[in-house]
Amino acid sequence: MEAAQDFMARFGARLVDNGYPAIPIWPGSKKPGRFQAGAWCDYPAWTRHCDRPTTLIEVETWATWPDAAIGLACGTLVGIDIDVLDPDIAHRLERLARDMLGDTPLLRIGKAPKRLLVYRADVPFSGPKRAPLEILAHGRQFVAFAIHPDTGQPYVWPEDSPLTVALDDLPVVTEDSVRAWLDAAIALLPPELRPATLESPPALMLSTSPQRGTLAAVRSALAHIPNADLDYDSWVRIGMAVKGAIGEDGASLFASWSAMSAKDVPAATAKAWASFRPTTIGAGTIYHFAMERGWQPDPVLVLDGSTPQDEVHPAAGLLAKLAATPAEPTPTVQTVPFPPQDFFAVDGALKLMVDYIVTTAIRPQPVLAIGAALCALGVLMGRRYRTPSNLRSNLYVVGMAASGGGKDHARNAIKEAFLAAGVDAYLGGNRLASGAGLLTALHRQPASLFQIDEFGHFLSSVVDKRRAPKHLAEIWELLTELSTSAGGTFFGAEYADQKLRPRQDIIQPCCALHATTVPETFWAALGNGSLGDGSLARFLIFQSDNDIPDRVKHPAALDKVPPQLIKALKAIAAGVPGHASGNIAAAATGSMIKPTLYTVPMTLDAEALFDDLDADITRRQRQAAHSGHGAVLARVWENTAKIALIRAVSADPQRPVISLAHADWACIVVEHCTRTLLIEAERHIADNEADALHKKVVRIIEAAGDNGLTRSELYHKTHFLGDRRNAVFGALIEAEEIEMSITTTRTKPRTVYRRKR
Repeated sequence: MEAAQDFMARFGARLVDNGYPAIPIWPGSKKPGRFQAGAWCDYPAWTRHCDRPTTLIEVETWATWPDAAIGLACGTLVGIDIDVLDPDIAHRLERLARDMLGDTPLLRIGKAPKRLLVYRADVPFSGPKRAPLEILAHGRQFVAFAIHPDTGQPYVWPEDSPLTVALDDLPVVTEDSVRAWLDAAIALLPPELRPATLESPPALMLSTSPQRGTLAAVRSALAHIPNADLDYDSWVRIGMAVKGAIGEDGASLFASWSAMSAKDVPAATAKAWASFRPTTIGAGTIYHFAMERGWQPDPVLVLDGSTPQDEVHPAAGLLAKLAATPAEPTPTVQTVPFPPQDFFAVDGALKLMVDYIVTTAIRPQPVLAIGAALCALGVLMGRRYRTPSNLRSNLYVVGMAASGGGKDHARNAIKEAFLAAGVDAYLGGNRLASGAGLLTALHRQPASLFQIDEFGHFLSSVVDKRRAPKHLAEIWELLTELSTSAGGTFFGAEYADQKLRPRQDIIQPCCALHATTVPETFWAALGNGSLGDGSLARFLIFQSDNDIPDRVKHPAALDKVPPQLIKALKAIAAGVPGHASGNIAAAATGSMIKPTLYTVPMTLDAEALFDDLDADITRRQRQAAHSGHGAVLARVWENTAKIALIRAVSADPQRPVISLAHADWACIVVEHCTRTLLIEAERHIADNEADALHKKVVRIIEAAGDNGLTRSELYHKTHFLGDRRNAVFGALIEAEEIEMSITTTRTKPRTVYRRKR
């Protein structure tokens, strides 16, 4: 089998230039896919590309996905799929298509002699399927550039290809012309290859009474009949058929189907339904239209609603077996994970600090307290201790909670504790005004903890290099560089006037950052590139599991710092005897004293755990190659080692040893933070403007919980969409991101939108 290739990276942009609606195909398959959280998964929203051109921004994003293959969405594009293994017959059918539809330059071969001819529709239409022949039209797609899953070889374009022929240069076909070809082609097939004729049960053939169906069968069939832009007569015919098939039980079903169209007016739909008086139309019409569009009824479905309900269904035995088989769990919306119980199992100085933060809070936030405590203890030991691999304890921690949820308290508690212990020299400023200011602070005090509130607003002013002033943009770049400079020397910038602006070198800087923010502003400040460039990967995200915790009426006094905590902080700042120099700059000369660090040993079983972690992360990185997730995963081992170091020193500052328990707990914490980062990034960070709008709407609906939002409520909350509302709502429903339900009331149908679960 030929190795997978980066087809999207090689050909995607050229296809867009030629007007083709390219879509990403899951490697090794024929179905659309997307790459997220380090793995390929389904892409339910791919059909949006049937109605609009693919953009270069989308292709550039997909090109970063590993081994992404290419499909073409049908709408303006039409594929004539000849799924015949007899070479002579396949050739005759191709010749017939060229004679009747035009001599197209585009012929694609996947598994020869099967073939596909490509044309352009004058007006998009839904194509019928009469196996082994199929018209791939609106709502369908075909693979263009990929490795065929059966042959193991690339798909072939033996003549021209979409890379050399523009979409506008293809022969034009109409729905009538392709149906005429299909009828003629079926006649050329030998009897054994012709599709079976649909024979309706006798009860459905009666012309003097409605053709009765069942609710389950009609619902299944109706799902295969698109309603993007049907004409009025067709719309009425479907409504009449639904009512003829299942009577008033079909009211909500027809209303839901009708609402898929941007032209739908619920009141008019309800009025039309009340006026329908079907006599000779019913389930047969629905089944016929659905089968033309690829519907294949499940064998357990009862199609004939005229069968007495007390009769034993012929598939009763099979149904009983299916009922006895445990159903697959319903997929749930991926939300921020709750921390496992072991996440809170801390001891030593870490426990003392966490307890102090939590017990003095009006609204306790234990998750945020752990992140803050790790960061605070880390800066005290930053130039005192190191791991055997020379990693230090400098952390970048972001604590997230809703406004008014108590996220700010940890910062104030750390200040009080450091002041009480006499280690307040480690506290940097509450604001970073410029890159030069950051370096000056670290040059003065090489181990510094910067605690920044409203970090999301701060990020919005520094991460965009094109818009941010230079002195602010430098902050983000320096934070990225300083995080990896803790084990060596950071060399400052060179300026022309060395007297006024001498170079600021910092030996083994320990720059720690403890930031708090509300989630919305934090994610809004970041773009899709922040995952891939590794800047965001350096942050540990501690997001509250309870945005607004219960209020504590009588918390412990913040200014009464426990003596045990004061003693522990002093012990960590003092370091191991004989390794005490280096945490303060030499005041007389401004030069830096090289620290004498204590290397914290690691037990053999802890080493084995880190070896296993390294192998696991390497595997996950390879799976996530060319995606932003790879950069995040690249920091997992490093952050785990840092936290294990902090945990060990917290337990015994005099003779610390990284044990298996310390390493295991560090794995739990970092895995939780990494999952939080990847899940929230997927929810908030968009590939493009359209994706950003879609994600914003999903979050609005998600916030409403199980009650959902009525149509008027959702319209009010999504005023920013303007006239794009229906298109966005339709795309999200189609992608199964949200769901819509319609219930009848005394006055008019009530439409409610909910997050799909």
